[in-house]
Amino acid sequence: MNYRNVAIIAHVDHGKTTLVDGLLRQSHTFRENQQVAERVMDSRPLERERGITILAKNTAIEWHDQRINIVDTPGHADFGGEVERALGMVDACLLLVDAAEGPMPQTRFVLKKALALGLRPILVVNKVDRKDARPGEVTGLTFDLMVELGATDEQLDFPVLFAIAREGKAWREGDAPGEDFTPLFETILSHVPVADGDLAAPFQMQVANLDYSDYLGRVALGRVRRGTARMGDPVVRIGRDGREVRGRLTKVYTHFGLQRVEAEAVTAGDIVAVSGLDDVQIGDTLCHPDRIEALPFAGVDEPTVAVTFSPNTSPFAGLEGKYVTSRHIADRLQRELLTNVALRVEELGGESYRVSGRGELHLGILIEEMRRDGYEFSVSRPEVILKTIDGVLCEPFEKVVADVPLDAMGAVMESLSARRAQLVDMEQGETHARLTFSIPARGLFGYRNGFLSMTAGEGLLSHVFDGYEPHVGELRTRQNGSLVAMEPGEAFAYSIWKLQERGTFFIDPGIDVYVGMILGANSRGGDLDVNVCKNKKLTNVRASGSDDNIMLVPPRRLTLEEAMEYIADDELLEVTPKSLRLRKRILDPNNRKKEAKRTAEAAV
Repeated sequence: MNYRNVAIIAHVDHGKTTLVDGLLRQSHTFRENQQVAERVMDSRPLERERGITILAKNTAIEWHDQRINIVDTPGHADFGGEVERALGMVDACLLLVDAAEGPMPQTRFVLKKALALGLRPILVVNKVDRKDARPGEVTGLTFDLMVELGATDEQLDFPVLFAIAREGKAWREGDAPGEDFTPLFETILSHVPVADGDLAAPFQMQVANLDYSDYLGRVALGRVRRGTARMGDPVVRIGRDGREVRGRLTKVYTHFGLQRVEAEAVTAGDIVAVSGLDDVQIGDTLCHPDRIEALPFAGVDEPTVAVTFSPNTSPFAGLEGKYVTSRHIADRLQRELLTNVALRVEELGGESYRVSGRGELHLGILIEEMRRDGYEFSVSRPEVILKTIDGVLCEPFEKVVADVPLDAMGAVMESLSARRAQLVDMEQGETHARLTFSIPARGLFGYRNGFLSMTAGEGLLSHVFDGYEPHVGELRTRQNGSLVAMEPGEAFAYSIWKLQERGTFFIDPGIDVYVGMILGANSRGGDLDVNVCKNKKLTNVRASGSDDNIMLVPPRRLTLEEAMEYIADDELLEVTPKSLRLRKRILDPNNRKKEAKRTAEAAV
């Protein structure tokens, strides 16, 4: 069978997974009466909730007796470790670009990776039914981007299709709008080369991903580079450290639709799954014993942001979580390292672990998955990873693209300039402007909420890692202090009502609080200790003004990422399966004052 291996790459929310849905349906992969959910490739609960692809996944369809292996890749640069491995298994890429938004920061990121690997792109301009669509201009902008990224003449000779993925329609540039995806299927078969590989040579493949089965143990996924493998064949596993371990394949699988299909044999060019190797890891090479040769592992970009994981030490520790000790946390992080190759874990003193990732979202997804698994722990404020390059201290910079209404343009530019951002480009339309900035990565911590307020919820903010630049010095991203509990007990509506003018609360009345717990954001700089556990005294005396109605402002609900961005260096995020609480590192207010005094004296 001839195999075509193609990856679908795009910016977040440009329609990748919706396009895969249409390809699966129109290739008759599903039964006519089969009930299939939308965005069927986003199979994990977190992916469906957030509407993003987190893990690269592969599927296979058949069109006119030709097998097409499709890899759906994440659109967010924080999951670049998934993108880099997925692109190594394919021979071409389907680049999806929104007909209105055009190329965005993550488009640049994934396209740069694809072009560097020599993949030939097929451009699909999606959502051409939008009122503000500009497909011709977007095609030109994408061509300019490819030239800027160093595409070869062969890569620049790419076919262009227009599509409405939601309706399952695609057509070639210059043709009348189509009724289905037939032009897209035909373009894939004509433009994507048939996967090569010497069938007569001894078996060889590289592990690009891992899965787990209760019956089979670890399942290794990857593309067969040469030869054929059958159930029971002996293999040699070559680790990334060069160590060789002999084993035997117990099962071999190919893919069709969303199913993993057991096969008699898997051959060169196909993307397959094999089992029987207990300690197999991503990047390992599997070879036939007659010809042992290791394949080079594709490099993964280094992490740029780190947080510290440690056991929860608050007065509420152990009340909601199932796994609460440092040993539990360490075991879970080690398991994550098996499949999350872009993650780094370093053991610190005092039962703490420094966890480094590609960005706040990368680390936030890990934290959310751990809390859903029953883990309870605390997390420090994210900090950027500094490097010394040619004797100069450097920090990570981000390229930021902000689409904002014209009346909010001045406020956004002023706020980002205060965070040491430099304006790189500006495009002004009739109602909106697109501003491109270069900014230190730490300058974006805690910025998104303020950005949404400035733009009345209409702004779009996208950013991607843009390299290391010289350190810009001290940068203050948070202007306000915190409202901190000074008494333990139940929070009363009366006390919160009396304190509403002092700031914005994060809590509801009726919840239990402890000393040192952060209850909200102070309206001024500096922390303020408050008592929310004092209720109104009940007497039989009535007077004018003493029985006012208690009108509470709804509390501000922080998401996990917002809570990570909010906390300061002397604060922690307490994560449990049921709650997200903010707290001071030092709970006792008197001890906090002593520590602040010692720090000030040491600075002098």
